[in-house]
Amino acid sequence: MSGNFEIPVVLPAALHARPAGAVVRAAASFQSQIEVRVGERSASARSALRLMSLGADTGATVVVHATGGDAAAAARAVAAALLTSE
Repeated sequence: MSGNFEIPVVLPAALHARPAGAVVRAAASFQSQIEVRVGERSASARSALRLMSLGADTGATVVVHATGGDAAAAARAVAAALLTSE
């Protein structure tokens, strides 16, 4: 069973090295394709450098988008990593 799942997240902290690393670790255990989107820009949740290049600041709304068999769980895990990172 595959699907698409999206979760908007208001960032409690800028998307710098520590939160990006937490996102990469959260995404690693899923098979789905997972992206973090900020406006027109997007980056794979499996690349800390690309995530940081989005330039998402504290208070920015990002969208976690996942496609695949475990998309819902993957998007939730990445969203949780974004919400709890400082």
